[in-house]
Amino acid sequence: MSAQNRRFPAEWEKQQGIILCFPHNGNDWPGKYQAIQWAFIEFIKKVAGIEQVVLVVANEKIKQKVSGMLTTAHVNLANIDYVLHKTNRSWMRDSGPIIIKNGTDSREALNFNFNGWAKYKNFQLDKPVPEKLASFLKLPVTQAMYKGKPVVLEGGAIDTNGKGTLLTSEECLLDPEIQVRNPGFIKSDYEAVFKEYLGITNTIWLGNGIGGDDTHGHIDDLCRFVNQNTIITVVESNKEDANYLPLQDNLTRLKNARLEDGTQPNIVELPMPGKLEFDGIRIPASYANFLILNRCVLVPTFNDSKDRIALQIIADCFPDREIIGISAIDLIWGFGTLHCLSQQIPE
Repeated sequence: MSAQNRRFPAEWEKQQGIILCFPHNGNDWPGKYQAIQWAFIEFIKKVAGIEQVVLVVANEKIKQKVSGMLTTAHVNLANIDYVLHKTNRSWMRDSGPIIIKNGTDSREALNFNFNGWAKYKNFQLDKPVPEKLASFLKLPVTQAMYKGKPVVLEGGAIDTNGKGTLLTSEECLLDPEIQVRNPGFIKSDYEAVFKEYLGITNTIWLGNGIGGDDTHGHIDDLCRFVNQNTIITVVESNKEDANYLPLQDNLTRLKNARLEDGTQPNIVELPMPGKLEFDGIRIPASYANFLILNRCVLVPTFNDSKDRIALQIIADCFPDREIIGISAIDLIWGFGTLHCLSQQIPE
């Protein structure tokens, strides 16, 4: 495969389907596992109503259980394909393959060496996920390397407009002490990796992520491209909130940013939901964790008065797609929602 022809497609480009992984243990959602399973079924139902769902399940027994639940919920079973593989977690955005275009008519699955966000020790079952899925999809798989060493990069840490510009954050990739993915890497190292594997020629670096984020600054809770020259970014209106200043800094950076063609991006501001806490812990709730599908956009909602405002702002960004709110009040207890749990398969 030639690195020269690689291109990281934007999420709104035509998709074959979405990769999801049914949670088989409750460790990511302590005390809420029962609720999570049905929330997940509802998520699968929405995706399967539009496109293929490649669903990773731990074993045959869980496959039978899930199949029964999907039938009960009247999910379009014709759009469900199962891959049997036991994982540590269900966050396919990060442990799954990043699927790119290579040339005009071929695709390539990239394995970015998931390591539990450089935080958790138990990720050995997640490591084979890119190969398993690439094999199922009949795609060649490439392990991302740089200067002879594996590169660690999660899908939740990057977002693209499909034209050569990428969004990421310094907190996630450049902190020298906390959750260090690639020790010693500086911006130019990452930008070389982005160019080689994703065809990226222009990187926009934001600063810090939102409070409570287990991943230490993933971009998909902060800002996203909604078309090739428009970026939506979360802002906090409460000046007393810990998120206020970091999100203002990110807004300033975006206003000063340039796209790959030298033009300024359009910036759309998206509110943050009210501070969400559970069991004494701040949870990283964000409307930016939406998932773009072929004909619609699924948006996490949080039983908050700003849900309606956020849905309308996102609807204005996607005039040709249906906007569907999905209650994520239980999912977010696992520190992520719709985008974190999924990975798109470009057509």
